Amino acid sequence: MIKLRNIDWFRLTSAFLIAMGLVLAGAAERPAYARGAPESFADLAEGLLDAVVNISTSQNVKGSRGIPVPQVPDGSPFQEFFEDFFNRNQDGEGQRSRKVQSLGSGFVIDSSGIIVTNNHVIADADEIVANFADGTKLVAEVIGRDTKTDLAVLQVKPDKPLTAVKLSDKEDLRVGDWVMAIGNPFGFGGTVTVGIVSALERDINSGPYDKFIQTDASINRGNSGGPLFNLDGDVVGINTAIISPTGGSIGIGFAIPSELALPVIEQLREFGETRRGWLGVRIQQVSDEIAESLGMDEARGALVAGVTEGGPAEESGLLPGDIVLTFDGKDVPEMRDLPRVVADTSVGKAVDVVVLRKGKEITIKVTLGRLEEGEKLMASQGPGEGSDDEDTDPGKPEEVLGLLLGEITPEAREQYKIAEDIEGVLVAAVAPGSPAEEKRISAGDVIVEVGQEKVSKPSDVIDRVDELKKAGRKSALLLVASKNSELSFVPLKIDEDDEVETDEK
Repeated sequence: MIKLRNIDWFRLTSAFLIAMGLVLAGAAERPAYARGAPESFADLAEGLLDAVVNISTSQNVKGSRGIPVPQVPDGSPFQEFFEDFFNRNQDGEGQRSRKVQSLGSGFVIDSSGIIVTNNHVIADADEIVANFADGTKLVAEVIGRDTKTDLAVLQVKPDKPLTAVKLSDKEDLRVGDWVMAIGNPFGFGGTVTVGIVSALERDINSGPYDKFIQTDASINRGNSGGPLFNLDGDVVGINTAIISPTGGSIGIGFAIPSELALPVIEQLREFGETRRGWLGVRIQQVSDEIAESLGMDEARGALVAGVTEGGPAEESGLLPGDIVLTFDGKDVPEMRDLPRVVADTSVGKAVDVVVLRKGKEITIKVTLGRLEEGEKLMASQGPGEGSDDEDTDPGKPEEVLGLLLGEITPEAREQYKIAEDIEGVLVAAVAPGSPAEEKRISAGDVIVEVGQEKVSKPSDVIDRVDELKKAGRKSALLLVASKNSELSFVPLKIDEDDEVETDEK
């Protein structure tokens, strides 16, 4: 036996404990291992299949057989016969109606017979039939539909209570979570596919409220309107679109998140239509250039480019140039977040809107209108008429930021069809290749504000640009009225190498 001598057991024990502590600390810093996939999805699928339906629609379409009149030599004795025969068939027998059928998916959310699907699945349909897993076929009626979110709610009248599923009202879905899609791809009903959440809050430019779940679960034609489940069996999304150059799944599918769909479905069930909140503003993205020109630390919020005459925003005192930071206690990180949070707010509710105005945060109380009524109001007002760019003599021209500026004379107002309520400084010409040209400013546009200060003559623009330059700003934020009277904010870089002329001597 080997004996150990002259060992400092206290130091040895301390070193061992320290080493173990470092090992445990390192393990704590490492991310937890991902949970493994279920051994089988069979139990989950079995309990959900009966709630998913195949939606078949039919539409009667009138159309001719499209047979062209045969070409015959001029003066042929058959010419009159052919023309009479084919014209008679095109106007009469040839206009026979034909039935066009299409397929989609849906799911039951109420055992009494309430079904959710996509609006595009049942659009223009003359007849809608819900086909259940047990072979039952029930004619469905449309309770309500919404084109903006592509949702529709149907009603069937079953002989017995139906199997229903629950729409999740939680926003705890994470990238990497398992999901299951059930639907009717290519007419193969009751098809189950699984995958993961690939991304959240995808904007695919399909509507004003895009916030799609992206998944690699196989989704094909016919899956539209079908449910996307989590592992608890709750519906977390409604499958609605795919990206595919071939027409089949390439692992990029999109679903409407249930938290966005829930308020729409509730409104359609209660009213047969949507009743969204309306603020009455036209907004644009706060770019890094715009943020810098306003002295903001970072680009955030939604920039108010214009307010609708007679709308809630105008009545409450919101102004062009305000940047909406929070709405009804909810942050507005980006421009696209504002339309969603406004739409989800009850019509007639008085809310606090925090805006950044000339460097200071202020709170404005706004009572929301109804979007559907606001759209009618905006349509009735309409934009002004535009005109072609032409040379004009607006008075003494002055140049700054690549813009030749002049006053709005009666002749210029008539030539460019500038609305009477538009006041500011006329853009007489734009230097080729300048940043102003790149930002699509053109002759006939009107500069209304520079750096959130109103301007009325060319020297005002020059003085304001000089002030911004001396304040260390790299960009000047212009509020520009285009030739159709539409207002928008345009940031233009200030060239530090150029001397800006002023009245100071």
